[in-house]
Amino acid sequence: MHFLILVFISVTLWASLATLVTQLSHLPPFLLLAASLFIGGALSVPKWRDWQFKPIILFIGVTGIFGYHFLLFMALRISPSVSANLLNYLWPLFILLLTPVFFPKTRITSKQLTGTLIAFIGAALIVLQTDVELSFKYGVGYLFAILAAITWSVYTLMTKRVANFSSATVGLFCLFSSLFSLIFHLLFEQTPTLERIDLYKIILIGIGPMGISFYCWDAAVKKGDPRVIASIAYLIPLLSTGLLVFFNGQTITQSTFYAIPLIIGGAIIANLPNSNTSTFIK
Repeated sequence: MHFLILVFISVTLWASLATLVTQLSHLPPFLLLAASLFIGGALSVPKWRDWQFKPIILFIGVTGIFGYHFLLFMALRISPSVSANLLNYLWPLFILLLTPVFFPKTRITSKQLTGTLIAFIGAALIVLQTDVELSFKYGVGYLFAILAAITWSVYTLMTKRVANFSSATVGLFCLFSSLFSLIFHLLFEQTPTLERIDLYKIILIGIGPMGISFYCWDAAVKKGDPRVIASIAYLIPLLSTGLLVFFNGQTITQSTFYAIPLIIGGAIIANLPNSNTSTFIK
């Protein structure tokens, strides 16, 4: 399967996460994370023989998946969610900027940088539909959000750099991350009574945005150019808003209409052909 198809599957599934999570806002976040990651990891059990148990690979994977979500949850807990979410959406930009660090023979073109920045501005317009509050008193929370973005970008690039493991191993990453999430839930949260509808929605999250999306993302990154993938990732807030409008009745704002051409146009600009860098060089 072409890496762009895999990217769009991941992006679409991650865009659905906000719609499902808002319907489960009464559940403790680490419990939701533990349950959904367990389901997502269980999807790879039929291919358990392909799991790679090398410590360095497990460290990269668990740090990426659990570390990213832990930092993001902490950011959302101790700082305004709008501000934290905006800083979190720096991760596609970080992927672009860090690509030459992990792959020295690869450079960033002006088109790629300009297009990704334009797409980020479009994403910011969607995220900042309510007042953003930037204050030094939330500095630790903002730091967590930035670290979350860096963690996911480094995880993404490291999986391409290492690349000598099957995407089925991502299921193992999810299972270990689920265990750590459960530990944090038991330590810091109270376990509520789950309704049947809650279980159905948790299963949907586990199969889609916390399951298949990770496998597709891993396969896409290994096959494709992370510079291209970074620009396309900014479709997530746009699609997420559309799903919230359709399923949850959220009102679409004027800023969203401005964001659409910025995100799509930025992605197009970033991926305009360039004779010098059309092929990703490892």
